Amino acid sequence: MLDKHQIARRIAQELRDGYYVNLGIGIPTLVANYIPDGMNVVLQSENGLLGIGPFPAEDEVDPDLINAGKQTVTMLPGSSLFSSVDSFAMIRGGHVDLTILGAMEVSETGDIANWKIPGKMVKGMGGAMDLVASAKHIIVAMQHVNKAGQSKLLKACSLPLTGLRCVKKIITELAVLDVLPEGGFKLLETAPGVTIEEVRQATEGRLIVEGTIPEMQF
Repeated sequence: MLDKHQIARRIAQELRDGYYVNLGIGIPTLVANYIPDGMNVVLQSENGLLGIGPFPAEDEVDPDLINAGKQTVTMLPGSSLFSSVDSFAMIRGGHVDLTILGAMEVSETGDIANWKIPGKMVKGMGGAMDLVASAKHIIVAMQHVNKAGQSKLLKACSLPLTGLRCVKKIITELAVLDVLPEGGFKLLETAPGVTIEEVRQATEGRLIVEGTIPEMQF
């Protein structure tokens, strides 16, 4: 099974030259460290930063320079700082090519729940609802099962929804999957050493397996 950094490395393979990309809190923020050499990708943070670089080394940390998850970050040459109002205008205006989010649950029809567990205190939904409603493409980076070993890829989400029919691809510690327009998780790749049966056992929603399934390559 993959660790968080390996999931981020695999997600980085989905980036394309010229993309404007928003990275959600958690595993997605790690993607900033694995952008392929020579690729021009502009990372956007909804608290008002365009042009995020890799995470800083210890002697580069600036406590005033943070992303939306309050992690310290670096800025690349040509980066821009602006208000959260302008940032959300970019998001709502459809100028973000790809959003990479974490999730607590994803349904086989592409619904996502990632902002609230009933009964637990939350600060709010942040920018997630705007992002899933406005981004051109959405990839979820998540653990395939929860701490109790229960699937997080479900027939239907049980938690409050963030967005409907918006997730296109999911990358977990076990597999890479597409969410099909007609519903269902189509298995594209397995993590090294993980079998199709292990993915099937960890997936509550409909799993579609067609032909030979390759292992992820890094």
